[in-house]
Amino acid sequence: MVALTLVLAACGGGRSNSTAEEAPTAEQPAAEAEEAAPAAEAEATTEEAAPAEGEATTEEAPAAEAAAGDSGTLPRNETLYFNGQQWGSVVGWNPYSNSNNNAMAVTQQDNARVIMFETPYLYNMMDGNVYPLLADGDYTWNDDRTEITFTIKPVAQWSDGTPLTADDVAYTWATHVKYNTPVGAANTEYIEDIVAEDPQTVVVKAQLDDNGAAVNPLLVESYLSTNYVIQQAWTETLEERTGGDATAILADPAEDVVYSGPYHGYFWDDSKVIYVRDDNYWGQDESMWGKLPVPKYLAHTIFKDNAAGTTALKAGEVDVSQQFNSNVQDLWESDGLPISTYLPDAPYQIGATLPTAFYNMDAPGLDQVCIRKAIAIAVDYPTIIANAMTNQSATFEQVPRSLMNPTDAEQALYDHDAVADLQWVGNDVEGAKALLDECGVVDSDGDGWREYEGEKLSYVAVCPNGWSDWQAAIEVVAAAGKEIGIDITTNFPEWSVYQTVVTKSDAPLPEGYEILMMWSDGAGPAQPWGRIRKLLSSEFVGMPSNWNGNWGQYVNPEADELIKSIPSETDEAVLKDTYTKLVELYLTEVPSFSLMYRPQSFHTVNESVWTNFPYEGDGTEPPVPPLDMTDGWGIAALYNLELVNP
Repeated sequence: MVALTLVLAACGGGRSNSTAEEAPTAEQPAAEAEEAAPAAEAEATTEEAAPAEGEATTEEAPAAEAAAGDSGTLPRNETLYFNGQQWGSVVGWNPYSNSNNNAMAVTQQDNARVIMFETPYLYNMMDGNVYPLLADGDYTWNDDRTEITFTIKPVAQWSDGTPLTADDVAYTWATHVKYNTPVGAANTEYIEDIVAEDPQTVVVKAQLDDNGAAVNPLLVESYLSTNYVIQQAWTETLEERTGGDATAILADPAEDVVYSGPYHGYFWDDSKVIYVRDDNYWGQDESMWGKLPVPKYLAHTIFKDNAAGTTALKAGEVDVSQQFNSNVQDLWESDGLPISTYLPDAPYQIGATLPTAFYNMDAPGLDQVCIRKAIAIAVDYPTIIANAMTNQSATFEQVPRSLMNPTDAEQALYDHDAVADLQWVGNDVEGAKALLDECGVVDSDGDGWREYEGEKLSYVAVCPNGWSDWQAAIEVVAAAGKEIGIDITTNFPEWSVYQTVVTKSDAPLPEGYEILMMWSDGAGPAQPWGRIRKLLSSEFVGMPSNWNGNWGQYVNPEADELIKSIPSETDEAVLKDTYTKLVELYLTEVPSFSLMYRPQSFHTVNESVWTNFPYEGDGTEPPVPPLDMTDGWGIAALYNLELVNP
């Protein structure tokens, strides 16, 4: 592990893309599991017009705190303002539940948000490594790779001043299992038990297969940087007041929850949520960060939509923007504002996820590789990237298509030369026509549309209504079909209808869902294996409720075997060969095709008040990812901030 102090020794002073005169910067010193079903709104928050989340009751802080916590009275030079994470009112603070609608405080994911609750390790998508947070040093596998052992930092403590121990880790797991929480349901297939060997030592026992090997070592490892440690004493209080009823436990708003992180809830209503720093936070010890995070307050105004959020960003009322800001470069190139992104030029953001068009494998003709590939190679991807993403995506010339995201860690995992002849960048209309002609898919009656087995090829391409960048992308797919003689129209059902149809994988998809757009996994400790599995594995075909992937219901035993072999493999050369074979299979079979690269989080910052945000080449080591100062190793950025005018 790289010493944590190196992060805090990065050069001070910010970097702005602005060409206008800026306020002087501070003087520079010397030189991230199976997932529970995602909420629809979680995806929609990055769309052009993000809807508010579902009905939510407004929680109130005690009167004294509410008065002090009014966002109008917060000192600007102590407050870091956000947008794009919180949509709608906070519902609760319960780390066992996934129904809190409390995005900044309670989000357990590959890059878990750790401002209030903490994980043993922090995942860093920039280098693919994990770094200790609550844990003291690296975790270790036993020789048989059936158990992981790690220790808890002796200085780690809860907000009530009591020590955080291995017993808390073990009781957290036992509670997830006992009450079948979303975390428990997602991990019991891979983890048998988590026990406290002594007050500081945790042993994670993997579920074993018939041969005595761990079922999935990757997902056991992933648990350590994905899921929170929750206090045993508070959990027992929760159990007592709910009578041990599982439904009541998950529904409890948990306003009295004990936490271990550097911030906690201060004020929340239907217009904002504010978190305040705990100045007794254990992480200021030299064994972790060595100091407190710089902002005293983290404040998130709840905007109606992205347009309102962009207006606030331009006005300097937002410091960190996790939303899609259309034509983001105009904010500095045309408006001359001190606004910047992680990368100074297109694609501006670090892509981590691959929004993908899935083929319905049961639709007439789409069981034929030549038809699937012809559509895919004809699509005008540069138009999708320029219009739908306003160039906030790498192009397929910059990052040739595979199964990997654009991060260096993933790109190093396959042999680029071995698959170069299979990769395409799009707009190959003539190549697509030739491919169709070669396999006998031609227009035999002269009406302008090709037929397969005597039937006109006619498909509907769909994605949820209101997800504007996806809708723009799907329209480009439909246009490609017309260019090559395949009739593709578009339809945009409401999300409530769309998700019900697409996630029902125990029957063929209905007519009208021939090409459907869905997400893929982003960056995480089990990636790219997890993403590949969810794009290609047949294990999800037949599920009555499938929130995992392979929504087109593709079945290929060779892909299944290759995917199954990865989690237990430790030889890097073998892993690279396996990943290369999977990329080759994917580009040959084309059961789906990615339309763009999308950031794990959009990361746009206004440096009117704060500076020294993460940016490419900022000198941090390990590199701090552009994950909005809250996710996984991205929280390190809170310790590097400086005021523009101290």
